[in-house]
This record gives sequence, C-alpha cells and structure tokens, in this order.
Amino acid sequence: QVQLVESGGGLVQAGGSLRLSCAASGLTFSSYAVGWFRQAPGKDREFVATISRSGASTQYADSAEGRFTISRDNAKKTVYLQMLSLKPEDTAVYYCAACLKYSREETVTSGTSYNYWGQGTQVTVSS
Repeated sequence: QVQLVESGGGLVQAGGSLRLSCAASGLTFSSYAVGWFRQAPGKDREFVATISRSGASTQYADSAEGRFTISRDNAKKTVYLQMLSLKPEDTAVYYCAACLKYSREETVTSGTSYNYWGQGTQVTVSS
C-alpha cells in the first residue's frame, strides 16, 4: 500500500520559516518524481515545486522561486520543502505527490500527472 505522509506544518509568523517533509512507503521511491502542491480555502490547488527522480532537476512556481527549496533523500524515501520568508498568502494545506517517471531528470508540474497523494499538512502564516 502506497503512503505519502506529510509533516512539519504549523503556525508561523510572517517572515518565518518551516520545513515540510514527505515520507513515502510502499513504492520504489527513486522511480518517482515528487511534487508539492497547496490549496488555500476557497481556491484551487496550485503547484508549488517539483523534483526529479535523481534530485538534480527542480522547478518552482513563481510564488515559490527564491524562497522555497525542494530536495530529496532517496535513501530515506523522503522529500523536503524548505520554506523561508513566509507570507500570509502562503497559508494553505500543503500536499506532496508522487509521479512515476521513466526519465531520471524530468520534473512534473501538472497535478493531474501524479499517481499518489498525501493527506496534507496545514501551514498558517500570521501577519
């Protein structure tokens, strides 16, 4: 059974930082590109960041570029999202997702391409 479990969310003041983790089980983790998405109340889910199977390629939404860093540890089957300089508009439920890919370097920004999703972790940034 495939599981993606997010952790690390919480309440933080604007300008603060958080590191989210996504721990995977039940799949050959290194065969999957992984992405982070978020959904704020009343809004559609949006892409945040993605990392290729090898970890060498990453891609970010404009809103995350320069503030967020995605990384992965295939030995630990875990992907991280380091978030700095948080803003109130970053408040959302953050989800990680895994996409089976043949290419080791391809990144995936479309949520519809992902095979598995976690349950999400709440991030709240106060002003």
